[in-house]
Amino acid sequence: MKKIVLIVLSILSYSLTYTQEKQKDTSYWAKTGKVTFLFNQSAFSNWVAGGDNSLAGNLAGYYEFNYKKEKWLWNNRIDAAFGLTKTDDSDFIKKTDDKIEINSLAGLKAKGYWSYSVFLNFKTQFAPGYEYEETLEEETRKEYTKFLSPGYLSFGPGIFLEKHENLKFNLSPLAARFTFVDKVLSIEYNGYFGVDPGKNMLFELGFRASAYAKVTLFENVFMENILAVYSNYLDKPQNINLDYTMNLDMKINSFLSANLIFQTIYNDNAYKGFQIREVFGIGVNYLW
Repeated sequence: MKKIVLIVLSILSYSLTYTQEKQKDTSYWAKTGKVTFLFNQSAFSNWVAGGDNSLAGNLAGYYEFNYKKEKWLWNNRIDAAFGLTKTDDSDFIKKTDDKIEINSLAGLKAKGYWSYSVFLNFKTQFAPGYEYEETLEEETRKEYTKFLSPGYLSFGPGIFLEKHENLKFNLSPLAARFTFVDKVLSIEYNGYFGVDPGKNMLFELGFRASAYAKVTLFENVFMENILAVYSNYLDKPQNINLDYTMNLDMKINSFLSANLIFQTIYNDNAYKGFQIREVFGIGVNYLW
């Protein structure tokens, strides 16, 4: 199944590249991207109040390439991020971020700002993730996640609202979602991200809503909001999955900014409660 997913993604990547090359001399494409390196560091020496030396870095970026001609539109966005931190009180370098996400949506104009749509979403991570445990003697770790374990692939028809490039909303009442995991890990953990022990895939069919909004709070202060919710018709539809990310960009100049990333996830197949992540630091930006 992993091979099938990789083949599908390769075909999609080839199609996107070919279409971009074919249309590069027209005005139908709008392209934008940004790469940011966030850095934060803490150091203490003879500090009576206490504290641990730490060093952290986070590399994140996105690339959008959107097509619009007459009644047709095709929006694409690739997001990737990877971050590490090291503190004196831990034996290991730990991840602060790890994400690969691809969103693609094709639409046919219906009425006003609305379009009929078909979406595709794919998510996974780059590197292994670990569960950590401390004893009196040492800190140990055990592999818990890795590339394509879990991996999520969602797609389905719906309706799409795009009032302007900074406000988008999509509803899909019949969205299929596949969760892929490593079979060995699903056996080891006796059920893993909702996948039964010994299996490597979970199929869900449900309702999915996604939204994107970017607002200017003050001069040179921008807040980007990305939200996705999903309800599985086939099992516990009341347990709604939620993934919300807020990126606050406080621009200093063309290359420097202060950045705050806040993310919360609720997915009871992964963890029965809210997962929360927050990263803040000075960012070095490259835009194109």
